[in-house]
Amino acid sequence: MAKYDRIKDLREDSDKTQQELAEYLGTSSQHYGKYEMGRAEIPFERAIMLAEFYGVSLDYIAGRTNSKSGFAGGATAEQRELLELLESMSSEEKERLKKLAEIIAKI
Repeated sequence: MAKYDRIKDLREDSDKTQQELAEYLGTSSQHYGKYEMGRAEIPFERAIMLAEFYGVSLDYIAGRTNSKSGFAGGATAEQRELLELLESMSSEEKERLKKLAEIIAKI
């Protein structure tokens, strides 16, 4: 059975309690705690609810990627690595990178 460390980290980063998330998901806090500890599988519908609540992808929750926005399933390893770097950049850094890429593309 999978242990979902990410949902615990996301919950703590959001300053939410297990009780608050349990209420949102329509379950008990004891059962929600089992999700975090890997003692119960998260039903797909509830995993979707968690992803929407935190604004992350299901792949991020499942630990398949470090990119909160998604796995980019058809992407190569190099492309996924670049996407993860992009995800970690500030808006200002992304804008500078975009301008640089436009310059390089014209060469």
